[in-house]
Amino acid sequence: MNYINKEIPDFNVNAYQQGELKTVAKSDLLGKWSILFFYPADFSFVCPTELSDLEKSYADFKAANAEIYSVSVDSQFAHMSWAQTTDTIGQIEYPMLSDQKHQLTDFFNILDNESGQAYRGVFIVDPKGIIKSYTINAMGIGRNAKEILRTLQAAQFVEEHGDNVCPANWHPGEDTIKPGADLVGKI
Repeated sequence: MNYINKEIPDFNVNAYQQGELKTVAKSDLLGKWSILFFYPADFSFVCPTELSDLEKSYADFKAANAEIYSVSVDSQFAHMSWAQTTDTIGQIEYPMLSDQKHQLTDFFNILDNESGQAYRGVFIVDPKGIIKSYTINAMGIGRNAKEILRTLQAAQFVEEHGDNVCPANWHPGEDTIKPGADLVGKI
């Protein structure tokens, strides 16, 4: 299924964030850009490196009017325990969602039925709840927070300036492209 320009579903899940248990719903994502960052499991190997990498760039995401939501099928209590026992995870400021009922993993079709864990998916969602970008990796392939941020910034630019597009490796402030017949065969 192609998720581009699809609206995220209504959902309401338990979460852990900085020492507190809470719930997060679709309504919490609306009004700002959101990064839904799926990972296989708490207390694992590649996952803490990714979550820590995201935390190191968290201020940049916040400056871009975006919130990060890490998501796994682990319980909010497992998230809490992981944060309390692992220094890198204990530093995470963004919400860690518990998708035990598979409200999100089923919608995005990223649950590996054999392991019962989510694949490594990143979904960039605009303030209206519409998916603008996504990638899904196999379990063993870690992701890069700086590339997720760059993709978010490109999605935001295109949203604001629909008549221009962002070339490969584009970063804010760099030249964009205004598509037209005059460029055909010249790029």
